[in-house]
Amino acid sequence: MGYVDEVLESLKKKNASEPEFLQAAEEVLDSLRPVVEANEAVYRREAILERITEPDRQIKFRVPWVDDKGQVQVNIGYRVQFNNAIGPYKGGIRLHPSVNIGIIKFLGFEQIFKNSLTSLPIGGGKGGSDFDPKGKSDREIMAFCQSFISELYKYIGADTDVPAGDIGTGAREIGYMFGMYKKLHGTYEGVLTGKGLSYGGSLARTEATGYGLLYITEELFKAHGQSLSGKTIAVSGAGNVAIYATQKAQQLGAKVVTCSDSTGWIYDPEGIDVELLREVKEVKRARLTEYAAARKSAEYHEKKNGEHGVWSIKCDIALPCATQNELDLEDAKQLVANGVTAVCEGANMPTTIDATKYLQDNNVWFIGGKAANAGGVATSALEMSQNSERLSWSFEEVDSKLQQIMVNIFHNIDDAAKRYGCEGNYVAGANIAGFEKVVNAMLAQGVC
Repeated sequence: MGYVDEVLESLKKKNASEPEFLQAAEEVLDSLRPVVEANEAVYRREAILERITEPDRQIKFRVPWVDDKGQVQVNIGYRVQFNNAIGPYKGGIRLHPSVNIGIIKFLGFEQIFKNSLTSLPIGGGKGGSDFDPKGKSDREIMAFCQSFISELYKYIGADTDVPAGDIGTGAREIGYMFGMYKKLHGTYEGVLTGKGLSYGGSLARTEATGYGLLYITEELFKAHGQSLSGKTIAVSGAGNVAIYATQKAQQLGAKVVTCSDSTGWIYDPEGIDVELLREVKEVKRARLTEYAAARKSAEYHEKKNGEHGVWSIKCDIALPCATQNELDLEDAKQLVANGVTAVCEGANMPTTIDATKYLQDNNVWFIGGKAANAGGVATSALEMSQNSERLSWSFEEVDSKLQQIMVNIFHNIDDAAKRYGCEGNYVAGANIAGFEKVVNAMLAQGVC
């Protein structure tokens, strides 16, 4: 049995109740086989795969808070600090009822390689809670966030671990957390990213993940002698990533015709109206039924079991921007049958392993989230730089740096795939390029 298989077998025994983490580990380690086999003696001796798949630490804590009726509620908080070989732990805080330790470990593990790909000095971590901000008042959200950070503040800092936003954690939540951290810690530092512009946030951070997704997609098409102009794009999700991916896609001459939320999806053959979508989702915090009611060209479809939603729409490019495992094998078959050219992930691991393989086997250009959605964390790291320098860059400066980072990521993953004999496999290329930088740092620093 080879080294990769030995480690995977061990991980499955130790983490049997964590399917998302095991899925991420299997996808990464399988694609790393060429580089592991080329360096197996050293990696075995130094237990590189065992060390990189085991978090430095896992923090679990209770989060008590009082709701508007005076009732005490209790949620669970998590922070997984996975690997800091190349910089402070960096990764978002996810607030969603589905959050558990396996999901946080999967996200933190992915973050190691994603952060490495940005070429910026940030390690991998992730956090969150099973708290659901939907339907909660601002006061209830403040109560939760203050309680959450009252425990987490002991383990984070500008040079230690720098959390950010994620699903359920936007500028409002980051603001409440930052205020309480500042009060408890007694220092004003860039400990959280995604902050408001008036207290250390970065311009272009809101747009960064969606914009970055389109910058790398554009570079992918350029590398194949094509452009995005005139292409039809299917996008899932209606949150931050989906909205700004749609906006940038349309600026680049493409037409986005779909979006979705947890209850339904929209097909708008005239192209998604970004300003209307922002009004519905960011201002009113409403469902997509309101988008359809205000837009005559839009068709609203309720989500039903067994249907393929946005992936049933004929498109040139599919951009899954909602959540993990939202695009399965049947969806991939539908996309291929409809002639899709490329799938690029705006969310974290939104495509199942068998769907990814089917797309690759059918010559669809596929860029996974480690590379394709790295724009968000890259701009978070740029926010860290601005905080450290006590500076604030213009939107154009940040956007230009983001675009260059995403272009560089594409060429780095393309080159890595070519070096190990898997040209065109951008999943393997991303894993290899991200892995090599982290491993070189681990080897240089010794066993620690």
